[in-house]
Amino acid sequence: MPPPTVLDSWLSGRHFGIVIDAGSSGSRVQIYSWKDPRTLTVEKGSILSKSLPKVEKGTRDGEAWVSKVEPGISSYADTPEDIAEHLRPLLGHARNLIPPSLAQTTPLFLLATAGMRLLPPEKQARLLQAACHFLVTHSDFSIEDPSDAGPCGSSVRIITGEEEGLFGWIAVNYLMDGFLESQTTYGFLDMGGASTQIAFEPQAAHVDDQMTLIDVRLRLLGGEEIHHKVFVTTWLGYGTNQARERYVGQAINDHEHTRPEGGDDVVHDPCLPVDLELSENPVHLSASSDHAKKTHRLLGTGSFEQCMRKTAPLLNKTAPCPDTPCLMNGVHVPEIDFSVSHFIGVSEYWYSSEHVFGLGGPYDFVQYERAASRFCSRPWASIVTEHEDSRARNHLLAGDGEVEKDGKIVEVGNWSDDVELSRLEMQCFKAAWIANVLHEGIGMPRIIDIGGNNTTDGEKVAQQAENKGLGKPTFQSVDTVNDIAISWTLGKMVLEASKEVAPLAKSDPPLKDPLDEPINHDSPIKPIRPPLIDFSAIEDKITPHLPAAFSRSSLGFSPVLFLFWCMLIFLVILVTYPLRRRLRALCLRTIRDRKGLMEEGKALNGGSFSRPASPTAGARRWPWSRPLRRLLSFPSARPTRPASFSMPLNGNGFSSPTSATFAPFPAPRSPIRASSYSNSIPAPAYGSASASSRSPSPAPPFMDMDSDLNGNGNGHGLSARSRNSSQKNLSGMVPRSRVPSGTGGNRY
Repeated sequence: MPPPTVLDSWLSGRHFGIVIDAGSSGSRVQIYSWKDPRTLTVEKGSILSKSLPKVEKGTRDGEAWVSKVEPGISSYADTPEDIAEHLRPLLGHARNLIPPSLAQTTPLFLLATAGMRLLPPEKQARLLQAACHFLVTHSDFSIEDPSDAGPCGSSVRIITGEEEGLFGWIAVNYLMDGFLESQTTYGFLDMGGASTQIAFEPQAAHVDDQMTLIDVRLRLLGGEEIHHKVFVTTWLGYGTNQARERYVGQAINDHEHTRPEGGDDVVHDPCLPVDLELSENPVHLSASSDHAKKTHRLLGTGSFEQCMRKTAPLLNKTAPCPDTPCLMNGVHVPEIDFSVSHFIGVSEYWYSSEHVFGLGGPYDFVQYERAASRFCSRPWASIVTEHEDSRARNHLLAGDGEVEKDGKIVEVGNWSDDVELSRLEMQCFKAAWIANVLHEGIGMPRIIDIGGNNTTDGEKVAQQAENKGLGKPTFQSVDTVNDIAISWTLGKMVLEASKEVAPLAKSDPPLKDPLDEPINHDSPIKPIRPPLIDFSAIEDKITPHLPAAFSRSSLGFSPVLFLFWCMLIFLVILVTYPLRRRLRALCLRTIRDRKGLMEEGKALNGGSFSRPASPTAGARRWPWSRPLRRLLSFPSARPTRPASFSMPLNGNGFSSPTSATFAPFPAPRSPIRASSYSNSIPAPAYGSASASSRSPSPAPPFMDMDSDLNGNGNGHGLSARSRNSSQKNLSGMVPRSRVPSGTGGNRY
C-alpha cells in the first residue's frame, strides 16, 4: 500500500507515531496518527479544550496500521546479529505507510516487554544494541541519541511491567472517557504470556503517605494539565505461558511422589480436554529427582473444577505479606472497593473469553464457568473435528460452537477461523487460570445469578450487575473501542501526542514518561537499564574453571570485579606514566599562576605579602602523596642562570653602563620573588617600590617631578618592576629634603 500523498486532505496537519511491541511470542508494529495540536482552533472552556488529542489509526481505513512477525526478539538472545531480519519486514511496513516527507518528524519506538525481561542483562544489552543499530541505519524515522536509557535513548529499550500497566491504564481511560471531570477512572488488567499487570487509582480513603503511587501527568488540548495518582504492579511469571510451565513442573513432581517403582511417565492432567496427550519438558522451581527432569506425557482428563483447584496454589497466596493487604505472591496492593472501581481486562482476558467461549464483554462468572466446564469435558477428537469443519465452512461466528436458542444450546462447532489448535489445546488451562487470578488472586466478587444457570444471557450481564447494586459491570474484557484496539502502545502514543500540546505557562515543565517524571524519582519502580558489562554473567561463566580458592564464596568478593579494577588502574598508570613530566610541569605551572594572582591581588588591596611557600611544603601536610610525587618526579638538570648585574645610578638618576657591577643570582626556591628597599632608604615621592612581579608593569617608573623642577636633578625617586632578580645599586641615592608648599603645608 503506497503512503498517502501531500495533497491528501486527511494527511494535512497530521503527525504519526510508530511503536514496535516486542513481546514474548512475537513483535507487532502499530502505527498511530493524530492532528497537530498547534493547527487546531481550541476555544477556552469548550469541550475540545477539556479533551486529550484524538489518537487514531495510522491509516484512513483497513487494518494495515498493524503488522506482526514471530517469534519474539528474546529468541535471538544467542544470535543478536539475526535480529535485523526479524525487524526488516516491520520497518518496511512502516515506511510504506508514512510519507517520506514526514519520516524525520515521526518518532519510532521499539519497546520490549516480559520476554526480554527474563533474559540476563548481558543478552539484553546485546539485543538492544543490535536492534538500535539496524533501526538507525535503515530508516529516517526520529530516534533518540544514545543516553543512560540505552543505545538509542528511550526509543529502544525494555519497559518494566509497571510501565506497561501505566500505558495500558492511560489507553483504557482515554477510550472509555475516564479522564472526564465527572467520571471515575477505570482500573486496568492485562495478562500476556509471561506476566500480568494491574493499574488503578485507589480511593482517597484507602491511600496513606507510605503508599507508592505514580503521578501520571497529561496535557489537555486547552493546555491544562491533569494529574492522577495511580497504583501499578506486575507479577512476572504469572502470565498464561509461564503459569503453565510452573503448573507442569508441579504436576510432574506430584506424579513422581506417587509413582510406583517402574511406573510409567504418564501424568493425568485435568487442565487438558479429554484424551489430549502432550509431551512436556518440565520447568522445576525446586529440587527434584533425575527421573522427574525427563520429558513426560500429559494425558487430559478434562475437568474444569479440578483444574481450578490445582492451579490455585500457583497464586502463592500464602507468601509472607510485609505490608497488608497483599494479593498474589505477597505483593502489597491497596484495598480495592469494587463497588466504585471497575476494571477493564485486555489481551488474554479477552482472548480466553471471546475467541472460544464467545463471552467477551461484561463478565459473569456463572456463564463463564458453565462454558469452560462444557469445553474441558469434551473429547479432543471431537474438538479437532469441529474445528476442521468450522474452518472448511469459513464460519465468521465466534464462540465455542454454542448456538443458543430460547436459552438452550442447539448447535456447536462454530469457532472463528482465527482460532488455532494451539489455542484450543490450552483453552481449558487458560480459562481456569484467568478465573483464579480474578477471584482468588485479585479478590473480585463473583456475580451470582439468582435466576439459575439456564437463564444467564451475556447481553444482560450489565443489567444484572446493576440490579445487584454493583452499577457498571465490575469487570469487562474488551479488545477494541470505536475500532481502536486497547493496548499499552495506544497509551504510549496518547502521551506522545499530549506532549505536543503547548502549556498554559512557559514555565510549565515538559511532559515525560511517568517513571521519568522528577516527582516519581523516589519511587521504588525504576526503568530497566541493562549494563554495558554484566559482571555477574561473566563470573558465572568463568567460576567453574577457577580453583575453589578463587571463588566469590572463598574470597568474600567478586574476583571478576577485582580483576576489572586492577586492569583499570594499570591502564591509567600505563597512560599517565609517559606523560608524568608534562603533568608535573602543568601542575606546578598551575600552582605558580594561582599563587601569583593571589599575591598580586593582595598587593593591589594594600596588603603585605611575603615569600610564597615552597611547592614541596605540601609533602609535610600530605605524607600520603609521597609515593605519587615520587612517581611523577623526574631528574632534570637545572639550566645555568646567567649572572645578574646591577647598574648604579648616576647623579641624574639614570644608570651608568660603565659602573655596572655583576653579581651572581641567588638561588631562589620559588619562581615568584619579592624584593624591597633597605630600611635606610626613604620611599619615593609619588609611589613606593613594589615587589618584583612575574610580568612587567605597563606603568612608567616613579619619578620625582618636584625635584626636577627645583633643580635638584638627583632623580633618586626612580624605581621600576623587573622580571628577574637583578637589583639596582641604590647607594648613590640620598633622601629628599622637605620643602615648603604653597599652601603652608609641608610636602616631599
